[in-house]
Amino acid sequence: MEMITECLKEVYDPELGVNIVDLGLVYDIQFVDGNVTIVMTLTTPGCPMHDTIVGGVRRALDTLPEVLSVDVKVVWEPAWSPHLMSDEAKEDLGYMQ
Repeated sequence: MEMITECLKEVYDPELGVNIVDLGLVYDIQFVDGNVTIVMTLTTPGCPMHDTIVGGVRRALDTLPEVLSVDVKVVWEPAWSPHLMSDEAKEDLGYMQ
């Protein structure tokens, strides 16, 4: 699972310049028999980068030889909140709590 998480850290929200793991967009990762399911959200339901980010997840995971298929499920519940960001992401974005 660590390899998948590390791979997902290579996918950045192009508007914020922070990877999707540190943004707290990834809610769940399942890896069974080479099949990966990612449950994630975006910062807003109308995020104009939806296709770019989801496509980035697929492309990044397709580089792993252990991965046979990738299913990305974008959900809106629970809604994303800045509180889900890592401390490093909060600091990078100047988020004040």
